[in-house]
Amino acid sequence: MIPPDDIQKTRREVIGLMPAAGEATRLSPLPCSKELYPVGFRPAEQGSSVRPKVVCHYLLEKMRLAGVTRAYIILREGKWDIPAYFGGGEILDMHLAYLMMDLPFGVPYTLDQAYPFVQDAMLAFGFPDIIFQPDDAFVQLLARQAVTNADIVLGLFPADQPQKIDMVDLDANGRVHQIVIKPRRTNLRYTWIIAVWTPVFTRFMHEYLSSVNAHKQRELFVGDVIQEAIDKNWQVESVIYPHGTYLDIGTPGDLAKAVSSEIVSRVPI
Repeated sequence: MIPPDDIQKTRREVIGLMPAAGEATRLSPLPCSKELYPVGFRPAEQGSSVRPKVVCHYLLEKMRLAGVTRAYIILREGKWDIPAYFGGGEILDMHLAYLMMDLPFGVPYTLDQAYPFVQDAMLAFGFPDIIFQPDDAFVQLLARQAVTNADIVLGLFPADQPQKIDMVDLDANGRVHQIVIKPRRTNLRYTWIIAVWTPVFTRFMHEYLSSVNAHKQRELFVGDVIQEAIDKNWQVESVIYPHGTYLDIGTPGDLAKAVSSEIVSRVPI
């Protein structure tokens, strides 16, 4: 367990973590990595014209609005167009670094590639193919973590397709008690889309992944690891965005929605 004083020091800087090692099989063939598919527009660097805005730009800019200036993007072989597009991060006023992934067992293994570089940092995490509102979502998560000193804080959004996502069971105070992975039927109302967590959880995930045999189980989700932490009585808090919206562009139908979505049209250009 990391001493509280050490955790407090890491709050001076929050590092972003973005997995981009997926194969996008549901959308293939694509002319680019899924994370770089253009959805909406952004202002040009000079003048009043606009330029296409790629999917993962939305996530990274929301991290930046919360004061995150450094982020790691974890890639798989062949997705060289992502570092070619973002470079060092100047387009976002961030410092970006890239890591390689070679284990196909799920997002937690992808994130764990960053462990040697982020094990002592507070982390902000999100999925690069999900566009969401509000813009200050990470600001609210970090504020909640500062007040509660929670190990993990999840950003919760109203869900309309629970069979496709993680559903969250929580109490009236926002404490999370269970993560239910893709339930066929449920009375739960919210899913988690983004999160912040302390070095304690980063180390827990690293040790947990080292203890499981990935070859003998289904794909592992981040929600699975969070549930393991809950089972060990870790403090997992939440922020609910009751009017929040999100759209996952991971399927052709949802990508079509995103191209003309109100979520995108509300983003200032």
